[in-house]
Amino acid sequence: MNMNLLFVALIPLMGAALTAWVSRFGRMGSAWTAGGVTLLALLCLLPSAAAPFDGEVIVQRWPWIPGAGLDLAFRLDGLGLLFALMILGIGLLVILYARYYLSEHDCMGRFYAYLLLFMGSMLGIVLAENLILLLIFWEMTSLSSFLLISYWRGREDARTGARMALTVTGLGGLAMLGGFLLLGEIAGSYDLSVILTMGDVIRAHPLYTPMLVLILLGAFTKSAQFPFHFWLPHAMAAPTPVSAYLHSATLVKAGVFLLARLFPVLSGTPEWSWLVGGAGLTTLLIGAWFALFKHDLKGLLAYSTISHLGLITLLFGIGTPLAAVAGVFHIINHATFKASLFMAAGIIDHECGTRDMRRVNGLWRFMPYTGTLAMVAAASMAGVPLFNGFLSKEMFFAETATFFEEHAWGWLLALAVVIAGMLAVAYSLRFIHDVFFNGEPVDLPRTPHEPPFWMKAPVAVLVAICLLVGTLPAYTVAPLLQAASAGVLQAPLPGYDLAIWHGLGLPVLMSILALTGGLLIYAARRPLFALAARLEGRLDARAIYDWALGRTLDFAGAVTRRLDTGSLQRMLLFFMLSALTLGAIGFIGGGSSLTGPRVLLPVDGVSILIALVLVAVAIGTLILHRQRLTALIVMGALGLLIALIFVKFSAPDLALTQLTVEVVTIVLLLLALYFLPQQSPAESSRARRIRDLGVATLAGGGTAALTWAILSRPFDSISGYFLANSVPGGGGANVVNVILVDFRGFDTLGEITVLALAGLGIYAMLRELRLPGPTHDDAGRPWNWDAHPTIMAALARLLLPLALLVSVFIFLRGHNLPGGGFIAGLVTAVALIMQYLTNGVEWTHRRLSHDLHPLIGWGLLIGTLTGLASLIFGYPFLTSTFTHVHWPVVGEFELASAIAFDLGVYLVVVGATLLILVHLGLMHGASHPKQGIQQESR
Repeated sequence: MNMNLLFVALIPLMGAALTAWVSRFGRMGSAWTAGGVTLLALLCLLPSAAAPFDGEVIVQRWPWIPGAGLDLAFRLDGLGLLFALMILGIGLLVILYARYYLSEHDCMGRFYAYLLLFMGSMLGIVLAENLILLLIFWEMTSLSSFLLISYWRGREDARTGARMALTVTGLGGLAMLGGFLLLGEIAGSYDLSVILTMGDVIRAHPLYTPMLVLILLGAFTKSAQFPFHFWLPHAMAAPTPVSAYLHSATLVKAGVFLLARLFPVLSGTPEWSWLVGGAGLTTLLIGAWFALFKHDLKGLLAYSTISHLGLITLLFGIGTPLAAVAGVFHIINHATFKASLFMAAGIIDHECGTRDMRRVNGLWRFMPYTGTLAMVAAASMAGVPLFNGFLSKEMFFAETATFFEEHAWGWLLALAVVIAGMLAVAYSLRFIHDVFFNGEPVDLPRTPHEPPFWMKAPVAVLVAICLLVGTLPAYTVAPLLQAASAGVLQAPLPGYDLAIWHGLGLPVLMSILALTGGLLIYAARRPLFALAARLEGRLDARAIYDWALGRTLDFAGAVTRRLDTGSLQRMLLFFMLSALTLGAIGFIGGGSSLTGPRVLLPVDGVSILIALVLVAVAIGTLILHRQRLTALIVMGALGLLIALIFVKFSAPDLALTQLTVEVVTIVLLLLALYFLPQQSPAESSRARRIRDLGVATLAGGGTAALTWAILSRPFDSISGYFLANSVPGGGGANVVNVILVDFRGFDTLGEITVLALAGLGIYAMLRELRLPGPTHDDAGRPWNWDAHPTIMAALARLLLPLALLVSVFIFLRGHNLPGGGFIAGLVTAVALIMQYLTNGVEWTHRRLSHDLHPLIGWGLLIGTLTGLASLIFGYPFLTSTFTHVHWPVVGEFELASAIAFDLGVYLVVVGATLLILVHLGLMHGASHPKQGIQQESR
C-alpha cells in the first residue's frame, strides 16, 4: 500500500527529535540534518506530484479510530500540492538562511527541532483528508509556533508575543472545533471527499450560519484578519528566519488555505460574502495604513502581511470562480516576495545591528547586492509591472472592476482597493528609499557590509522566482496555478489569461492610479506621519485584548480565592457538594423506583464477613488517622482485603495489580512519613467534624444508591465480545491483558504516557529539594544509627535475582495467564527499591544507573512504534498480530506483537516508579539520621 503522503507529514515530525539529538555533535550537524529531513519529505511527495496536474485526487487512508469516524487519511490535490511545495521549498531555504543568521550563542538544535515540528504540523493541515485530523494538526501548529516565536525565551517581548499568538489562535481553534463538528453532522461525514460534494445540502441546512461563523473564527484568528490581526506584529519578536517562514508560506496562510479548501461548500451565500469579504476588506485597509508608519523593518513587513492576507480573503469573499483563482495566484506570489523581504530585513538587522529605518539609511553603497534583491522583492510587493505581484494584483483589480460594473455601490469597493494599492506602493517605496538611500546611516551598532554568499542565496532564489513568474507566467506558474485552482473550485476552471498586458481598461487604470497615488503619498508622507503619531494608541486592537485578558484573569483569580483557601478539606467539600447536587438531579423526577427488576443474587457468608471487615477497617482508619504510621498499616490491610475480593470474584490480574500497587503505595507513604511528625495535629473543630460526617454520609449513601440502581437493572455487557475474540482476535487467553495491549491499546498508551509525565514532573519538582531527616521521635528517643542493617541488606541482595526472575515470568505469561507488563514492572520496581532501602544510595548507584529518563523514553518509543508498525500493513493503529511457531525441545510457541507493546509498558512503569520513589525518599532527602544532622548543621 502506498504510504508516501503519511511519510511526508511524519518525516519532519520524527526528524525534529533526530535534529535535537544530533545537535550535541555540533551546530552544523543539526542544520544538515534539518535540511536532509526536509529534502527527504520533498522526495516522498514527488512520486504523487504528477497526479494533480492531470486533475486526479489521491486519497490514502489507514484506519485509526474507526468507531469515532477518524482515520489517518491524507489527500493530495492541486491545492494540497501547492501548499506542500511552498512549505517544503521555502522551508529548505529558511533552513539554509538560518544557519548563517543564528549566532553562536543560539541553540541550533532546539531551533531546527521546533522548525521541523511546525513544518510537519503544517503539512498535516494541507494534506489532511479528515476534518478532525486537520484540526489536530491545526492545534499542533499553534503549539509549535508558540515555541518558535518564544525561541529567545529570555526576552519579554518574545514571551508576550508567543502567549498572545497562542491565546488568539488557540481560542479560534476551539471555535473551529465546534464548526467542524457541525459540518460533519450536516454532511454525515468528516471526510473532505464527501463534504466537498455536498455544497447545496450544507448551504441549505439550518445550522449553516452558526457553523460558518465558528469555522471563520478559526480561519480569521490564524490568518490575522480583523479584528484578530493584532497578534501578528507582536510575533515579530521571533528570529527573522521564523518570521520569514511563518508569515509568508505557513502559519498565517493556514487560515486562507481553509477558506480555499472549503470554498466549494461554504461560499455563494450572503453570509459568506459579508463575513469573509467584509473582514478581508477591513484587514486590507488597516494593514496597509499601519504598515506605512512603522519604523521597524519587520513591523512594516508584518502589517503588509496582514494587508495582503486581507486581499486574499477579500478575493475569496467575492466568491466568483475567477476571484478564487486570483486568490490562489496571490497566495503563490505573496509567499515568494514576502519570504525574500523578511530575509532581506534579517540580513540588514544582522549586519547593522538594528532594524530601525530612521537609522539604517544609505545602505546601497555598503550592500548593493542585498539592496538589489530587496528592491526587486519590494517592487513585486507594490505590484510594479514585470514582477509576479503585478499579475495577481491585476487579477484582483479586474475582479473588483467587475464587481463595480455589476453592483450600484461597487464603486466603494473599487475605491477602497485602489487606496489600499496606493498605500502598498507607498510602504514598499519607503522600504526601498529609507533603507538604501535617504542619506547616511545614523549611529549603527555595526558597520554594514554584504553577508556571506549562502545567506543571500535563498533571497536570490526567491527573487528569481518573482522575476520569472512576472515575465514568463505561462511557462512557470501556469500549470501549478491551474492544478491548485481546480483543487479549490472542484469544478471546471473559468477562462483567464496570465499575459503581462491585457490592453487598456479599468484594471489598468486602477493600477496606474495605485502606482501614481503611492508615489504622491510617499512624497507627502510627513503630514501623514504626524497624523499617525496623534492617532497612535487609539486604533490599537491590542487594548481590547489586554482588557479582555485582564478581566478574565481577575475573574479566575476571584474564583480561585473563593475556592482555594489552602484548605484541602474545603476543596473536597466543594467537590463532594457538587457531586451530590449533580447526582441528586439525576434521581429527582426520574419516575422510577430505586430498585430495578433484575433478580438479585444471594449473599453468602464470606461476602458479609468481608464487608463487615471492610467497614471495621474504614472506621479504624478514621479513628486512628492522627497516628500516621498506625493508620497507614490499617490502610495497607484494607488494600489486602480488596485484593482478596478480586480473588473471590475470579479476577487474578486485578488482585496481582492491587498487591503490587499496594506495596509501592505503602513504600511511597512511608518515605513521606519519614519527614513528618508521627502524629497529625487536631485541625478540625467539633462542628466541622459533624459537618464533614454529614457530607461524607450523604456522599457514601448517594454512591451506594447509584450503584444499587445500576446493578439491580438489566444491562448489556460487552464482556461477551472480548471473551469470544480474545483468542482468535488477540492470540491470548488472558482476556484482561489482551484488552490492555490490543483491543484498548490506545488507552493503555495514553495511560503510560500520563505515568511518564507524572514521573518526570515529580522529578522536576524534587531535584533541588533538600529535606533534613529527623534525629529523634516525638518521645525524644534517637533514631537507630544503623541505617542499613547487615542481615536485611544481605537478604535483599539474595532476593533480587529471584524477584527479577518472577518479574520476567509474570511478564512472559501475561498474554495467556495472569500477569503482564504493568504487574511485572511494579514487581521489578519494588525489588530495586528494596536495594535502595536496604543497601543505600551509593551502593545501589554503583551497580544501577540513576538516570532513569532513557528507560521511560525507550518504553514510550517502543509502545508507539509498535502501534505505528500496524499502519505499514494497512491496519488500525496498535492492531496486534500473532502466530505459532514450533521450536525444538520447547514445542509449539506463540509469538505476538503485543509483547513488544507490553515491553514498552514494563519499561515505563519501572522507570517512572523508580524515578518517583528514589528521588522522593532517597536522592533528595536525608537517607539516615547522620545525613539529617549534617544537613541541619549546614
